[in-house]
Amino acid sequence: MGFRRPRFFRRPDNPGISGIPGSQGGTTLTQYVFVTGGVVSSLGKGIVVASIGRMLKSRGATIAVMKLDPYLNVDPGTMSPYQHGEVYVTGDGSETDLDLGHYERFIDVELTAVSNVTAGQIYSDVISRERNGRYLGGTIQTVPHVTNLIKERIHQLADETGADVAVIEVGGTVGDIEGLPFLEAIRQMHNDVGRDNAIYVHLTLLPYLGSTGELKTKPTQHSVQALRGIGIQPDAIICRSDFEVDLGLREKISLYCDVPTEAVIGLETLDTVYAVPLSLEEAGFGDFLADRLGITKSPDLSQWADMVEKLRDPKRTVRVAIVGKYVELPDSYLSVIEALRHSALAQDCEVKIDWIKAEDIEELGADSVLDRASGVIVPGGFGERGIEGMVSAARYARERAIPYLGLCLGMQVMVIEFARSVLGLEDANSAEFDPGSKNHVIAYMPGQRELGTTGGTMRLGLYPCALVPGTIAAGAYGSELVNERHRHRYELNNDYRDRLNGAGLLTSGTAPDGSLVEISEVEGHPFMVGSQFHPEFASRPDRPHPLFREFMGAAVDTLREGAQHSLPMDESGGDDTASSPEIVERSGIST
Repeated sequence: MGFRRPRFFRRPDNPGISGIPGSQGGTTLTQYVFVTGGVVSSLGKGIVVASIGRMLKSRGATIAVMKLDPYLNVDPGTMSPYQHGEVYVTGDGSETDLDLGHYERFIDVELTAVSNVTAGQIYSDVISRERNGRYLGGTIQTVPHVTNLIKERIHQLADETGADVAVIEVGGTVGDIEGLPFLEAIRQMHNDVGRDNAIYVHLTLLPYLGSTGELKTKPTQHSVQALRGIGIQPDAIICRSDFEVDLGLREKISLYCDVPTEAVIGLETLDTVYAVPLSLEEAGFGDFLADRLGITKSPDLSQWADMVEKLRDPKRTVRVAIVGKYVELPDSYLSVIEALRHSALAQDCEVKIDWIKAEDIEELGADSVLDRASGVIVPGGFGERGIEGMVSAARYARERAIPYLGLCLGMQVMVIEFARSVLGLEDANSAEFDPGSKNHVIAYMPGQRELGTTGGTMRLGLYPCALVPGTIAAGAYGSELVNERHRHRYELNNDYRDRLNGAGLLTSGTAPDGSLVEISEVEGHPFMVGSQFHPEFASRPDRPHPLFREFMGAAVDTLREGAQHSLPMDESGGDDTASSPEIVERSGIST
C-alpha cells in the first residue's frame, strides 16, 4: 500500500469509551485528519475535506469521512432549504448535510449514517442512556459523557469502514458556543490515538482591505489563538483568499501561529471547486499530509486534472431552466447543479442555468419565462406553493418537445399535467396539494397515511427499480435493474396507471414486483422523463447519472437545432423559421 504503519497506544488508566473495542485507538489502524474553520463561516470546509480525501486516495489510501454538525436538530431532514441548503440522502436512507454530497462526488465513496453526526443526535443519545440507567446514577456532564460519545462515533466510523485515514470536518466556526464539545472531543483524540495519528488542519480567511490594498492576517492569528485556547495547536493552516497569498504572508502567519511555513497553504478563489485538490497538491499540501501520515506512494491526479481541463474548455454552451420552489438559494439544489455539470462535461459543453421561481410562471406565463431554455428541470420539493407554475412548465416542455427531467416532485407535476391536459381530468392533483380533489393521480404510498411525525418517516434510501425494455429510461441505463435513492411520501396512484399508459404517459420503471411506479416518460417526446427517486445524488464528475446524461444530450440536440430560439423574419428575409416543417412536427406532439 505504500504506508508506514501508524503507531497506536492506550494509556493503562484509560481502557476505552464505554467498553467499545478500539474506541481509544487500541485495535484499529485508522489515522485522523481533523478540519476546523475560523474567522467566518461558508469558507468551504466541505470542499477542503473532500479535496483532502481525493489527494490521499490518489496516493492509494482508503478514506472514511465524517461531518460533525453542532446544531441541535437530529438531522437536517426537517430543516428548511433556506436554512441549510439541500438535504443529501445517502444509500442507507440517512438525511444528511449537503457536504456529504461533496465528499461522495470528490472521493467517490458511498457514505452511510455514521458519516454525519449532529449535536442533536449526541444529546438525545446521552439523555436516553441516562434515562435507561446506563450511567449507574452518575452525574452526567459535557466532559466526559458528551465528549466520550462524540469520540465513540468517530471511532465507530473507523471500525465500520476500516479506512486508512478518516477525514473529519467540524462544522461551524471556532468560537461558536455550540461547537465547543466537538472541539474538546477532537482535542482529546491527540492523546487517545497518539500524536502521530491525529492531524489538525485549520481553514481561515485572509480578508482584503481595499484602503491599503493588502491582505490582513490578524483575523487568522486571532482564530488560531482561540483554537489554541481550547487546547488544539493546528498542524497546518489553509488561508482562503481572493488574491495570491505570497511567501511573506505565509511566513508571517507561520511566525505568529507556530506552524511551519510549508504548512501554511494559500488557497485562492478558483473558477471551479473541482480544481481545489489540484491547487492544494501544487502548493505542497498533499506531500505534507503524506509525510505526516506515513504514506510513501506518489499521487496520481492525472485523470482528475484532465477532467478539470475539459471543464474549463467547453466547446459550446447549453441553457437549462430549473423551475423550483427554493431558487433564491441555489444550494437548495446543489446536487442537481453538480449533476448537470457532470452531464454537460460528458457532452463537452458548459451548462448555463436559468433559475426560475415557479410562482413567476404562474404570474407571467411559461412562454415568457422559458423561451430561451433548451431543457427544463423540475426538482424536488414539498408543499403546494408554486405547484401550478411547475405544472405549466411541464405542459410547455411537453407541447414544444423541449427536453424535460422531473425529479421526484418534478415527476409528480408531470403526471398531474398529463392527466389534466390529455386525460381531461381537470381537477387532477396530488393528495398533498388538494385533499378535496376527486382525482388524486398522486397519493399517499401504502402505510404512510397514519404517520403523525415528519422526521425520517418518508421512503428513504436505495430501492430497486426494474426498467421496461424499449423505453428511453431503459436505453439510458443499459441494464434491467438499478438501485436509486428516494426521499418522498407520495406515489403515482396505481388506479390511474393503465389510463395514463394508454394515453401515452408510459411507465418505464417500476418496483421489481410492479407495485410502484418509479419512472414515467412521455411517448414520442425527444426526452420527457420523470423519476420518483433522486438521480442527482448518484452522479459523479467522471460518471454522470444516465438520466442526466441523456437529458443533456437531448438538450444539446435541441440547442443545435436552434429553431425554438429563432425569431421569425419578415417576408423580405425569406427565412421564416417559425413555420418550418421541423417546428410544426415538434409542436404537434401535444395533438
